[in-house]
Amino acid sequence: MAPTFSIKDLRVSVDGKLILKGLSLDINLGETHALMGPNGSGKSTLAYALMGHPKYEVEGGEVWFKGHNILELTPDERARMGLFLAFQYPTSISGVSLANFLRTAVDAVRGGKSESNGNGKGKGKASLPIAEFRKLLSEKMELLRMDKSFARRYLNEGFSGGEKKRAEILQMAMLQPEIAVLDETDSGLDIDALRIVSEGVNALAGPHMGVLVITHYQRILNYVKPDFVHVMVNGQIVASGGPELAHQLEEEGYDRYVKQAASS
Repeated sequence: MAPTFSIKDLRVSVDGKLILKGLSLDINLGETHALMGPNGSGKSTLAYALMGHPKYEVEGGEVWFKGHNILELTPDERARMGLFLAFQYPTSISGVSLANFLRTAVDAVRGGKSESNGNGKGKGKASLPIAEFRKLLSEKMELLRMDKSFARRYLNEGFSGGEKKRAEILQMAMLQPEIAVLDETDSGLDIDALRIVSEGVNALAGPHMGVLVITHYQRILNYVKPDFVHVMVNGQIVASGGPELAHQLEEEGYDRYVKQAASS
């Protein structure tokens, strides 16, 4: 059986410099993968390229999801198919409440889905009724232990680092993607915020969603338990294993893999 989400020999450049140099990775529903590596190895480049950021130029390779090479689709079409990216540095939007942003996002994603077409271009479903939306939002905020007043605040404006990351996980909860990419969600979080965000990820993960956790440190993996761990150096995955690989990296660092990549 073909994997749910398959990255094949992906090569991506930024400002004319090749960053991803033939990266391949398969993710299935119900699996949690951790992608670890030193700073500058290309982890965030992978995240942005998967979501279709225009700064990241795809030089070659394919990314297959639901029978489509998503590299041929726009970012909104990828989102409608069920791909989600939680940003390392979420953007603030003044004048737009979190609740209004989420309702617009939910309706946009629902509007691209239809039973007859899985590529994000179908006629789609009707907007979620406001009462149903409020009920869903209330349930997800309770799951993430977020105060209801949070929904009335402008998106990420004045948010702490932990609040921004919880807002990202709330978006994931509302959009219910099939493949979720978390780009250094642990960045800038204290231990309490990290634990709460991780509990939210764990509550949402399950048989209907595959998760790719991109991280530099092992600490988030104390809470979000990966099925597979991959080491990324110089734009390529150079080692893969189980959860024990993350503990090895915590103890030994990346030097061995960096030297191996440099000598190959």
